[in-house]
Amino acid sequence: MDCLEILPGFKAVGLSLHLPEHSALVFADVHLGFEGALNRQGVLVPPFQYREVTEHLNLALKAARPKKVVINGDLKHEFGGISGQEWAEVMRFLDGLNGYDVTLVKGNHDTIIGPIAGRGNVKLVNDLKLGTTLFVHGDKEPGSLKGVKTVVIGHEHPCIGLSEEGRVENVKCFLVGRWKGRNLIVLPSLNFVTEGVDVLKEKLLSPLLQGDISGFKAFGVEEGRILYFGRVGDLAGF
Repeated sequence: MDCLEILPGFKAVGLSLHLPEHSALVFADVHLGFEGALNRQGVLVPPFQYREVTEHLNLALKAARPKKVVINGDLKHEFGGISGQEWAEVMRFLDGLNGYDVTLVKGNHDTIIGPIAGRGNVKLVNDLKLGTTLFVHGDKEPGSLKGVKTVVIGHEHPCIGLSEEGRVENVKCFLVGRWKGRNLIVLPSLNFVTEGVDVLKEKLLSPLLQGDISGFKAFGVEEGRILYFGRVGDLAGF
C-alpha cells in the first residue's frame, strides 16, 4: 500500500491519514450498514462492504503501525437508530481494533452511537486535538481554533471525476488547502459502496468548503496507490 506525504507531518496511507509524530492513523466515513439501508429502500446491494473495508484498513494499519486510531465520524450509517447489521458489523469492527487506543469523533450519522462506543471501549468525543491538529467531522464548523494549525475533516466524501472518451471514472481523493488561515485536510471516505462527491462538479456540503477551493491540492487513491492530481482549479478548467 502506498504512503505519500501530502503535508509536512501528514502521510496518506491508502484511504487513511498517518500522523507519525502522534503514532495515529485516521480515517472517516465508513458508514457500516449502508447496504442494509439501501436494501430497505429497494436498492439490492450485496453485503460486501465490511470485508473490503477491513481488508483495506488492515493493510493501512500494517503499513503505518500506529498506537492510536481515530475514526473521524460516521462509523455507522443510519441516522435515527442502530440496525441489526450495523450493530453486528460495528462490534466486529471495533473488536478488530483491540490493542489500539481508539477515539471516535462523532459524525452527523453517529446520533445514536453511545451504546456501541461504550461496549466497544471506545472514547467518544465531539472533536479531538493532537498537538496543533484538530479533528472534527466537518458537518459543522469547529468551535475554538486556539493553537490549531491544521484541521482534518471527513463528511464530504471527496472524489475526482476523470473523463476519457465519454467515460467518467470517479477516484476517491484527499483534498489539502487552507481555511481561516490554517491548513485543511479533507479525508476520502473509507466506504466502498459509493465513490463519493465529485468536487469538480457537485455542490459541496461541508461549511468548511463553501469558499473557493480551486487552490486545493487533490491526491487520488486508487487500489492503494496515491497519485497527485494537481490543483482543483486546474482539473476543473477554471
